[in-house]
Amino acid sequence: MAVRSWDSYLFSIIMPFYAVLFSRTVAAEVRKQIAGQYGGSPQLLKNLSVGGNIPLTEAVEPVDFEEYLITHPPLIESGPLRDLIEFPPDDIEVLYTPRECRTLGQDHTGNKVFWMHRYHKLGTAFNPNTLDKQKERQRGLPKQVFESDELPDHSSYQDDQDDLKRRSMSIDDTPRGSWACSIFDLKNSQPDALLPHLLDRVPNEEIDRHNEDQRKSNRHRELFALHPALDEDEPIERHCVPDVPKEHFGQRLLVKCLSLKFEIEIEPIFASLALYDIKEKKRISENFYFDLNSEQTKAMLRPHIPSAAISTLARSAVFSITYPSQDVFLVIKLEKVLQQGDIGECAEPYMVFKESDAAKNKEKLEKLRSQSEQFCQRLGRYRMPFAWTAIHLMNIVNSAGKRKGSWSERRNSSIVGRRSLERTTSGDESCSLTSFRPATLTVTNFFKQEGDRLSDEDLYKFLADMRRPSSVLRRLRPITAQLKIDISPAPENPHYCLTPDLLQVMPYPDSRVRPTKEILEFPARDIYVPNTTYRNLLYVNPQSLNFANRQGSARNITVKVQFMNGEDPSNAMPVIFGKSSCAEYSKEAYTAVVYHNRSPDFHEEVKIKLPASLTDHHHILFTFYHVSCQQKQNTPLETPVGYTWIPMLQNGRLRTGHFCLPVSLEKPPQSYSVLSPDVPLPGMKWVDNHRGVFNVEVVAASTIHTQDQFLDKFFALVHALDEHMFPVRIGDMRIMENNLEAELNCPTWTPTPPLQVRFQLDPLIYVSQSVAFGELMIGPGGLGGSVHYATMARSSVRPASLNLNRSRSLSNSNPDISGTPTSPDDEVRSIIGSKVGRHISAALSPWGTSPGSSSDAKQVILTIPTPKYKAESPFHTVVPIELRYTDLYAVYLMVNGSLMVPSCSQLFHEELALQWVVSSGSVREGALQQAWFFFELMVKSIIHHLYFTDRLQSPRKNRFPERFMDDITALVSTIAGDIVSRFQKDLELVERLNTSLAFFLNDLLSVMDRGFVFSLIKTYWKQVSTKLYALQNPTLESLRLDFLRIICSHEHYVTLNLPFSLLTPPASPSPSVSSATSQSSGFSTHVQDQKIANMFELSVPFREQHYLTGLVLTELAVILDPEADGMFGLHKKVISVVHNLLSSHDSDPRYADPEVKARVALLYLPLIGIVMETLPQLHDFTESHNQWGRPGGPGTEEQEAEGNSMISQTVAMAIAGTSVPQMSRPSSFLLNPQATRQHGSFSAESSRSLLICLLWVLKNADEMVLQKWFTDLSVSQLNRLLDLLYLCASCFEYKGKKAFERMNSLTFKKSKDMKAKLEEAILGSIGARQEMVRRSRGAFGSQENLRWRKDMTHWRQTSEKMDKTRAELEHEAIIDGNLATEANLIILDTLEIIVQTVSVTESKESILGGVLKVLLHSMACNQSALYLQHCFATQRALVSKFPELLFEEETEQCADLCLRLLRNCSSSISTIRAHASASLYLLMRQNFEIGNNFARVKMQVTMSLSSLVGTSQNFNEEFLRRSLKTILTYAEEDLELRETTFSDQVQDLVFNLHMILSDTVKMKEHQEDPEMLIDLMYRIAKGYQTSPDLRLTWLQNMAGKHSERNNHAEAAQCLVHSAALVAEYLSMLEDRKYLPVGCVTFQNISSNVLEESAVSDDVVSPDEEGICSGKYFTEAGLVGLLEQAAASFSMAGMYEAVNEVYKVLIPIHEANRDAKKLATIHGKLQEAFGKIVHQDGKRMFGTYFRVGFYGSKLGDLDEQEFVYKEPAITKLAEISHRLESFYGERFGEDQVEVIKDSNPVDKCKLDPNKAFIQITYVEPYFDTYEMKDRITYFDKNYNLRRFVYCTPFTLDGRAHGDLHEQFKRKTILTTSHAFPYIKTRINIIHKEEIISTPIEVAIEDMQKKTQELAFATHQDPSDAKMLQMVLQGSVGTTVNQGPLEVAQVFLSEIPSDPKLYRHHNKLRLCFKDFTKRCEDALRKNKSLIGPDQKEYQRELERNYHRLKEALQPLINRKIPQLYKPVFCFSFRDSFSRMSLRKLDV
Repeated sequence: MAVRSWDSYLFSIIMPFYAVLFSRTVAAEVRKQIAGQYGGSPQLLKNLSVGGNIPLTEAVEPVDFEEYLITHPPLIESGPLRDLIEFPPDDIEVLYTPRECRTLGQDHTGNKVFWMHRYHKLGTAFNPNTLDKQKERQRGLPKQVFESDELPDHSSYQDDQDDLKRRSMSIDDTPRGSWACSIFDLKNSQPDALLPHLLDRVPNEEIDRHNEDQRKSNRHRELFALHPALDEDEPIERHCVPDVPKEHFGQRLLVKCLSLKFEIEIEPIFASLALYDIKEKKRISENFYFDLNSEQTKAMLRPHIPSAAISTLARSAVFSITYPSQDVFLVIKLEKVLQQGDIGECAEPYMVFKESDAAKNKEKLEKLRSQSEQFCQRLGRYRMPFAWTAIHLMNIVNSAGKRKGSWSERRNSSIVGRRSLERTTSGDESCSLTSFRPATLTVTNFFKQEGDRLSDEDLYKFLADMRRPSSVLRRLRPITAQLKIDISPAPENPHYCLTPDLLQVMPYPDSRVRPTKEILEFPARDIYVPNTTYRNLLYVNPQSLNFANRQGSARNITVKVQFMNGEDPSNAMPVIFGKSSCAEYSKEAYTAVVYHNRSPDFHEEVKIKLPASLTDHHHILFTFYHVSCQQKQNTPLETPVGYTWIPMLQNGRLRTGHFCLPVSLEKPPQSYSVLSPDVPLPGMKWVDNHRGVFNVEVVAASTIHTQDQFLDKFFALVHALDEHMFPVRIGDMRIMENNLEAELNCPTWTPTPPLQVRFQLDPLIYVSQSVAFGELMIGPGGLGGSVHYATMARSSVRPASLNLNRSRSLSNSNPDISGTPTSPDDEVRSIIGSKVGRHISAALSPWGTSPGSSSDAKQVILTIPTPKYKAESPFHTVVPIELRYTDLYAVYLMVNGSLMVPSCSQLFHEELALQWVVSSGSVREGALQQAWFFFELMVKSIIHHLYFTDRLQSPRKNRFPERFMDDITALVSTIAGDIVSRFQKDLELVERLNTSLAFFLNDLLSVMDRGFVFSLIKTYWKQVSTKLYALQNPTLESLRLDFLRIICSHEHYVTLNLPFSLLTPPASPSPSVSSATSQSSGFSTHVQDQKIANMFELSVPFREQHYLTGLVLTELAVILDPEADGMFGLHKKVISVVHNLLSSHDSDPRYADPEVKARVALLYLPLIGIVMETLPQLHDFTESHNQWGRPGGPGTEEQEAEGNSMISQTVAMAIAGTSVPQMSRPSSFLLNPQATRQHGSFSAESSRSLLICLLWVLKNADEMVLQKWFTDLSVSQLNRLLDLLYLCASCFEYKGKKAFERMNSLTFKKSKDMKAKLEEAILGSIGARQEMVRRSRGAFGSQENLRWRKDMTHWRQTSEKMDKTRAELEHEAIIDGNLATEANLIILDTLEIIVQTVSVTESKESILGGVLKVLLHSMACNQSALYLQHCFATQRALVSKFPELLFEEETEQCADLCLRLLRNCSSSISTIRAHASASLYLLMRQNFEIGNNFARVKMQVTMSLSSLVGTSQNFNEEFLRRSLKTILTYAEEDLELRETTFSDQVQDLVFNLHMILSDTVKMKEHQEDPEMLIDLMYRIAKGYQTSPDLRLTWLQNMAGKHSERNNHAEAAQCLVHSAALVAEYLSMLEDRKYLPVGCVTFQNISSNVLEESAVSDDVVSPDEEGICSGKYFTEAGLVGLLEQAAASFSMAGMYEAVNEVYKVLIPIHEANRDAKKLATIHGKLQEAFGKIVHQDGKRMFGTYFRVGFYGSKLGDLDEQEFVYKEPAITKLAEISHRLESFYGERFGEDQVEVIKDSNPVDKCKLDPNKAFIQITYVEPYFDTYEMKDRITYFDKNYNLRRFVYCTPFTLDGRAHGDLHEQFKRKTILTTSHAFPYIKTRINIIHKEEIISTPIEVAIEDMQKKTQELAFATHQDPSDAKMLQMVLQGSVGTTVNQGPLEVAQVFLSEIPSDPKLYRHHNKLRLCFKDFTKRCEDALRKNKSLIGPDQKEYQRELERNYHRLKEALQPLINRKIPQLYKPVFCFSFRDSFSRMSLRKLDV
């Protein structure tokens, strides 16, 4: 932050802080105690002080809000400004809403009553910047036009290119075209439209006014609508609007059963459907029974079923699936009437008979039909299992294909109730059932049921098997049938629908229509939802029976199930739901019979409608019968063979679960129903000795009976207490009155799963006496994973962070619940519930009504609020809360007691506050654990009280007694104390407590004295500050941020900050603190107006009057302070607080009026100063423009300056460490990165957020106020502000449509690098789903703990799916374009204010230079046409106001400006061109007016154009030609200057520029031919020999082109040439010993460099105006060029050259005593030499080829020969293919031919219509004397001018012949320059041939072979393989013909020609040497081989000896003539070169 004087405030007094636990004492004492304890103000060491003596880290005294409003009555009568002053009168309203009911005929009386903040939706808590809202706000955005998006149509462009390629290739000999032709071209071209009144002389003020009006019109009002919302976790203050509780449904599926047809139709078949989840091994729906029999078939059963109820005729069903997955199957089971014989026998006819054979089998079928009729008549009430099949649901859904929903539909289909990601991995993403196409299925195969495999366990095995490809089921013979069913997503409100309770769902127009049934879901995993309907169902599932040990005949067994309310048979109740085609309810149900099986399995489901009120006599009776299938005389149809039962209640509790019951052989005795069959009744006979033989499961789906034993116990105890009925019996325990308290106090868990009470209710409780009552079900109950319901009071005001009806996870959304659930079952065991009947009959309220149509019970609800927030903890680990029964009882009493009873003398909230303050021990601890609940209760009660006593409109100061206020103060104090003292020990609790407290105070701001609430906030603040002073802890700071964020989410936040208060200077400004050291704006001021300073600084008056904003900005300043220890992690958090607030104000309709927004912006003025202070820490967005300016030095990354590949203008400067012209950043941006890191820079995302906030303030603040403040700022401060604006321009630069598409195509990869992270945030590459997955694996540890919330993703500017549609990309690009435009216009507005401010001051030059820099930088960014025209207008105004600024002070900026203007003159968008040409013309005009000459602008423009055309890829000369014509037109129309030389000079310049353009056209032709392109650039550069600046530009262009193609050596040479050129002229300009004297100094680097010698002095004088004025013609420029050259050499691997470059550089740095640079250089040298050593033997440089061109088609390339340098290891085939393809494409493939040999070409023999290319591989050639100096590999590959290639030939014209006729031609080529050079191909200027005779060829071959042997023998380390290969080639049997044959041909006879004697002798000696080397090699090999190669060695030796023997006579024969004494030396000389030399020059 600001400069600190540490000695100003050194406080050493720390006030100790003790947390006191209160015992039950008198309230008054407590109040005194508390007040005394927290009264003193802690003094803090941190001297972040402003103005007064209160440092920033300490809270100031807030203004008395209510008093202030009274004493400062508003001056405005009405309007939006008036509304800022006070809360609206209807701020809080109380609403009544009727209950909703889905079904007909249900009496749901009673209204829901709740209160709400009317304007709550305008606070940040309710106003998230969601994607949908963003889209709404972005409607109607204009599409900004960007040149980068407007590229020419590719196809037409391509045609032009092809056309160019086909033209002739010749380049004129001169590098320039003809002058006259150029003029003619230009005069005939069209200009752009001229700007009106451009040449008029208008006063500057008027120009400014006009520009401002233009700029301000049609601006986008809301900046944040264009900025993607922050990528943050769910904000802590966020509320979502809750839905009113309604019944839970998963994804709904409509299944219609259309027909069932078998091959034979002989009897009725009954079907049922149910869903099964095989992974969970669970049936997840009840059964749906349907009947598709024909009327005729049904008639067979008429005696048994008199009439069918309409509800049982349903053929379609709606299934609900909460957790769709790949494991769900739809299982269809078929049954038929019982008949004699097992299932197989009965199914046989269905498998055997075919429908087609009906006529043939008529008799058999008749017989079968009559048998069936008999069975139907006799056994019609019994069924037997028949067949089954299954449908894999997801296969159907996926193959049916998805309907394309709208975007929001797709979003909303996210799976409801998802609690964890645990299953998304199994491909659940595709398991959406809401959007597939309806499908009709025909199921043709059924499997017959196996009598011994009917259980569910068997079914799961079958289903798992079905998924396997080789299913066992496929091998079974199927029953063929045709079942047709329709499967489709269920419609929203289907007609004629019945609930599982058979209630009619609205709409139900006609009761006679066949209904659709809703099928009750048994979810795979638990769901917790409030319950809104009455349901009381029981499912009885008989599972198995074991009568194996029962005496007597019992084989065909069925079980009759009855629900009894007494023991008489007549007491069976008609409550069993009918199946299909039968009565609606019946008194009994029978299970299917398995023929002749004594131990059958059952698969029945008996569904029972439980009576609302149960007694001890209600029970389920099971009667077992043996059914006699054969009709025998005297044999009854059914014989009872056993009885058992289940009593429904046990100690008043509904009995559910699994039972294994004993079966009695006789009828049970009297009064059996109150006992369990487990009790051994005297005198009764039991099957199998009273063992359990019957397995049955009973499951309840009830909203009446809690399934949780703990709650059950709780209700029992409460009931006992209310009724005073003791002892009370619970389970097996009897509880007496004296141990009741102990029972209530005992923790609720025992070894069974814990009861973690998770109050999952809505945030606010209904404020009304008539609280809504309903029922509450607690689970998980008997359904295993049931739907747990809780009836809860709802409020649309304050939704929980978790919408219950969405069934979300609770574990990390509810702050008051802790604990990492180990399994879904550990998730909420229960919600608070009610018990009906005897338990709480006394507590029943008179308002309880019965919602169920047949219900006769009353119900009660515990109305409990929900936390409205979640625990913001980084860990989200949770521990179970130990909730005692007393706590539950307290809740119960509070809700049903004092809060409800109006007659209570003490007000509930007052009593609660008092009791809480005086509580201690475990009571207090419990209250803290559930603090949110008590706070909510208190707020509810307060509003309740104010509403019913009509005090909502009374003055706030009089609303509450002082006693209550004191209690609240004490409470807040003690809780703040708890937060501060316990945050390290119990963070989980403290986080919840902190959040709860903040919400409480937020609520109090709406109802209490606001000044009082501010003082409560101050109390909290002070305690946290005290602790922070003692202990710098980011966690505590983070808690305080959360607290502040919640407080500031108040909907009247702006009003609370008194935006109208006028700040006055502090009464006694402390003299010791000058405002220069003040925090957040260390501005040296000449304070004329302390008020203005107070508005822009965090002064005490500011912080007192704008209290909350003061706190927010203070936090920002303190946390962003680079010296704040450990606060780095909070940067993003604190910035997002500010970002959130501003974003909320921006979209708030109340502040839409610009005047109001300006008022709001005044609250944030200090933000500007704070951001200015953080400048050094901000992320450097300019890097992307200017990567060479980076601390890493050059070459660290591929450089892309401004989107093209020219060498950046700023390179040399950046490297030399002087100021960088293009980017004026504070020095920290150029320091090495470690230096800045010590403070830690901000991430790109945080920096971007902070900058958008800054821009918002600058956009909306009052301009006059800003101007006054700018006047007070010092030069350095203003420059810092300019640096900030410079950074903003880069930060919000338009990315371009291409970037969006590129990001879209990238695969999702979350980058750790912050820069990449930023791009992802901006470009939206990170989908919500991936984000979730990342979170779940990252911060939150376990996947269970993930908040899978649909709403959560809403405020991310990202699409859920990765690949966005074209339209979405288009939309994103439009937004980004508008953001870039708006951000830059704000920058422009601010620059204008700065210019107006400083134009009157003395220090304007330095400031205006900065303004210009920002302006130029913004032009360099990717800008829209709209912005550029405003920008150019501003630039023209600036130049016209301060011309000398540009032409005298800021000369480099002038160069930059010329480049920017020219670049825009070639824009494809006409408006940009028009403005750029106008600016350029005025620039020349103003330059001329200053001194009747515009040499400077002329030079700069020419250089700029040269660099543009040399580097820009998409440069269009046609557009530039139009701009030049426009400039010419202006000159012609400029009447004022017509008499001067101006227009001639303009014409001169324009024609010169046009000439350069013509060169460009040529360059375009050769764009695809890199060699030709470089040649052309080379010629252009040569043409500028007399203009050093331009030559330098072109050399740099060439360097850029080479770098692009990775020709680093050539790029380095260009840079060396540039440096030599600079050195030449620098030595004329400056006489400094340490500088190089000119080109000569660089000779060691390259011999070519001398061509840069300066031309004679009379031609160019370096100090002439405009000559050598570029930034490189300075010492720093030279240093920069050399640094770059060294870097390029290093990249090329030429480390020796790096050393030579540094030899030139080191003296310069030594002279400047620059130790740092010297250290760097020596480091790099060490690295270079290290690499030379390390890479020894592994280095590779270029490969060289001679290329000759022949044929007139090739234009001036005809008969030219070059040496081409290609990358290392380029094969001949590669270059041949490249050139052939290239020229083939140009002239046509059949027109180009490559000459395959390297013989001399005779042009006469070639086809004149074709182009021929001859390519030969050449090697560097050195004479013997040269080899002494060329020792290393580098020496042999550097400075190469001579190359050689060899061609074999025979005299008769063949290439190859026998040894004695084989000649060889060596061709030596010399090039015009040495390689490496500034081009990659160099002309051959000299050729020489040497011809070798056959014997000389043989000598060379033998010498080569001998050398190979010597090398392989002496190699270190030895390489055995290599050695053996060479040996094998020398002495191996197969090839010994080689050397031997040579010897025999040339040595067998002494030659007849004496001239050949010497050769004969030389060859003989060669062989001698050869045999010696062979022997050495064999010896060496022997020492290297292992035992396995011994034989091989012997073979080699044998071969060697044979060879030696054969050679012996030939080698030993000497030529006697040679050994005579020789006197005639001339004879030897004439012979020294027997070869024939042919010179060819």
